[in-house]
Amino acid sequence: MDKMYNDDVYSSPLGEIADEFALTPEWVPDNWRDIEITRSDVNRPGLALTGFFDRFEPKRMQIVGNAERCYLESLDKETRKARISAFLDTAPVAVITTSDEPPHEEFIASAQEHGIPLLRGRQATTQLIAAMTSSLNVKLAPRITRHGVLVEVYGEGILILGDSGVGKSETAIELVKRGHRLIADDAVEIKKVSEKTLVGSAPELIRHYVELRGIGIVDVRRIFGMGAVKLTEKIDLVINLELWQQGKFYDRFGADTEYTEIMGIKIPVITIPVKPGRNLAIILEIAAMNHRQKKMGYNTAIEFNKKLMGQLDDSDR
Repeated sequence: MDKMYNDDVYSSPLGEIADEFALTPEWVPDNWRDIEITRSDVNRPGLALTGFFDRFEPKRMQIVGNAERCYLESLDKETRKARISAFLDTAPVAVITTSDEPPHEEFIASAQEHGIPLLRGRQATTQLIAAMTSSLNVKLAPRITRHGVLVEVYGEGILILGDSGVGKSETAIELVKRGHRLIADDAVEIKKVSEKTLVGSAPELIRHYVELRGIGIVDVRRIFGMGAVKLTEKIDLVINLELWQQGKFYDRFGADTEYTEIMGIKIPVITIPVKPGRNLAIILEIAAMNHRQKKMGYNTAIEFNKKLMGQLDDSDR
């Protein structure tokens, strides 16, 4: 299923991260905004400032918090200068101080000497690390592109797959008319933001557009309004649309949940046969509500089976 998945390394410009978290430059080289950040995990360099560099990873952004500042203040000026210089000799991609505390003068001088971006953040250390890690996990996440449609129906992210011409885009437009939201049509960029979560979005070029055969390209945002579109959505359910095949068995009970694997994550999948007269938008609405109900602990098929078995037991007495 992941034929378009690759091992590309994604990055985010340091300037974009600085803007997002309102970081103030203390000293930065001329090209600092274009420096590419490729690691989502950040680091507190407490051990490095003591002179221990085993397993130190300079490609991580380095966060200097209150503990590191207190340690540096406990040193005499010459020792502090030597420790900071040894730390910046490793060429960390960027150093950020927290809690709106200015860095030591030795830090600024050494950053200039080594050409290392030195920035200051207003947030507390723990808050900044958590927010930055979460943001970078999304920006730098591994990703694939799948041919399909992604919509949000009753809060559930539904990835609609199927052959060209089966009715994916038409179903999406009908869902939008019924008050649901479009995320992507034709090409869905799927990011693995954690070991349990996939998030889908549209490539920027085709964002908010839908192609309808016989009509052409439709701008959903302009026709239906801003409330009809969404930039990203978690993928909760996959629905495969396929042309009805006479004689093929289709699940009529729904007791067993089938799964498909995308980037190593299992997602529930439903196959819906398509033929004239079936209202696919209503069927997808029911599928979304039923899936949500299952996540809340109620499985209609299992409850129905219990009632059926109870009735059979009563008739045997």
